[in-house]
Amino acid sequence: MGERRYTLTISCPDRSGIIAAVSGFVAQHGGWMVEASYHTDELSQRFFMRQEIRADSLPFDLNEFRARFALLAGEFGMDWQMSDSAQKKRVVILVSKQDHCLNDLLHRWRSGELDVDIPCVISNHEDLRGFVEWHGIPFHFVAMQDKVAAFEEIARLFERQRGDALVLARFMQIMPPYLCQRYAGRIINIHHSFLPSFAGAKPYHQAYQRGVKLIGATCHYVTEELDEGPIIEQDTVRIDHGDSVEDMVRYGRDIEKTVLARGLRCHIEDRVLVCGNKTIVFK
Repeated sequence: MGERRYTLTISCPDRSGIIAAVSGFVAQHGGWMVEASYHTDELSQRFFMRQEIRADSLPFDLNEFRARFALLAGEFGMDWQMSDSAQKKRVVILVSKQDHCLNDLLHRWRSGELDVDIPCVISNHEDLRGFVEWHGIPFHFVAMQDKVAAFEEIARLFERQRGDALVLARFMQIMPPYLCQRYAGRIINIHHSFLPSFAGAKPYHQAYQRGVKLIGATCHYVTEELDEGPIIEQDTVRIDHGDSVEDMVRYGRDIEKTVLARGLRCHIEDRVLVCGNKTIVFK
């Protein structure tokens, strides 16, 4: 993205006049909208909106925009946020021993495809230290023998690095409920199955035993319920009776890394809005 943009995302009870009010507010101040998306969830009767506005088209900065827009937001009962493309999201990555998702994210980061800052990588194993530090990224080892202390240390590192998102790139540990609550909508996981099928451990083994013809991967927000959080992105690959568990694991790795990258990109571009236990993803 070349030009600097502000991204406005909104969720509120559905009613007439929302689009007109928001668009009118932006136009009133000379704002130039370059992208706009809308959706009404019929079940919850909530309205969702995402708009990108050229920053140089407005006569004031982001803080002033927020202050002025707050009055309109209050009138419609909006949950809203405004982000600035000039301020890169800070993504802290958690990983265990498997490196395919981490490797893919770091490649996309180095090439500029994933426009974020990665202040550190945290792991419960030392295996990937050299690989991470070769990229010039600090690596922190956190032993998991005492899980309470370990997750407190992870939270401390995340806070110290001013992280915006915590990405579980095949981090094979269950996040404690209090962290799921503290960082709701900010912890992103890649699960190696097409959820809700085969949640929990060894999903490829479960799929093999069930004889399915499709396997997949799911990028989702982490909640207190294991593998039950709002889904951001998914994909599948077809298999047949001749594929072993090892084949399925190999196929799955390719899907996992691409699904995680797509889901993370949607998140950092503020394209994901949570609606109960599902998501609205504006692409």
